[in-house]
Amino acid sequence: MTGGRCTEPAYFNGLARARGARVKVRQKTDSPENLVRYAKCIFTKDEYDSVWCVVDVDDFDIEAARVEAERLGVELAVSNPCFEIWLILHFTDHRAHVDNGKACCKLLTKHVPGYDKTKVDYATFDDGVEAAIKRAKELGPGNPSTDVWRLVEVLLQR
Repeated sequence: MTGGRCTEPAYFNGLARARGARVKVRQKTDSPENLVRYAKCIFTKDEYDSVWCVVDVDDFDIEAARVEAERLGVELAVSNPCFEIWLILHFTDHRAHVDNGKACCKLLTKHVPGYDKTKVDYATFDDGVEAAIKRAKELGPGNPSTDVWRLVEVLLQR
């Protein structure tokens, strides 16, 4: 379950095709807390090994989403400020504060000229997946940070 309309589904569906990962991606625009509840309703652990929500911090109360995710047994992958920080880590070890999603997208265009959230080509990022995992693990909490590496590692274990 992702809160992003285009970027996250394109990335994870591309990862699945390129790396043989098994994943079913659903998208819904809502608060992280509501996404967790929705994911729990439509996906069950009887059908799937795990249920994940991929969300951005934006202006949301992420702590409420974390509490709800733990209560419902849903995994949460949070990116601060947004998913594009995960994409940047495929190319560079970025550790400086990023004001917002727009600024993050602008940083990403240094590595992916013409980057467009609505037209993400996973192949652009495939060679940097392992580096992104390593770099994301080394980031502390706060801005920038991302837990997406946890989900990607699960998917790559097949």
